[in-house]
Amino acid sequence: MSKAFTREAEAPADDDDESAAPTPLPAGSKNYFTPAGYRRLRDELRQLLEVERPRVVEIVAWAASNGDRSENGDYLYGKKRLREIDRRIRFLTRRLDLAEVVDPSLHHGSDLVFFGATVTYADAAGRERTVTIKGIDESDPLAGEVSWVSPVARALLRAREGDEVTLVTPAGVERIELLEVRYPAPGAGAHG
Repeated sequence: MSKAFTREAEAPADDDDESAAPTPLPAGSKNYFTPAGYRRLRDELRQLLEVERPRVVEIVAWAASNGDRSENGDYLYGKKRLREIDRRIRFLTRRLDLAEVVDPSLHHGSDLVFFGATVTYADAAGRERTVTIKGIDESDPLAGEVSWVSPVARALLRAREGDEVTLVTPAGVERIELLEVRYPAPGAGAHG
């Protein structure tokens, strides 16, 4: 049978593939964001809708007008890229629909850990680590940003400077001491 009569993608349809999601949201919860994190995702969605997708649609239309699509690399790649863009648009739209923007600067000066706090803590061996508690879709562990649903954030939330809390890790239970809690000054994160 000719390729013209077969489905373009023989692989399983993954248009609604949630594997693109870094971490699923806890059932019934909001998708918390810092103002800067929300802006980044909203800007990415706008870029995809207003720039990327129209450009790829134009390329696909041009490639389709060239005739035989079965071996037309521009057409095949363009259709694949269009599916990826559409998948990302759906993902971003769903995540932003559940968004709850929380301004951590509202807690500036507090020693109690809430969403958006930057916390320095020490483990039993005295090793210090600093993390900032952010939203699921904006955290970057390599940059010291942890999701509010991560084990370390869950252990730290609602604790105060000087408190000792229990952190459950794959290696076992660990006691950590909160050394410092910081929040951005009001207006400091307005351009992030």
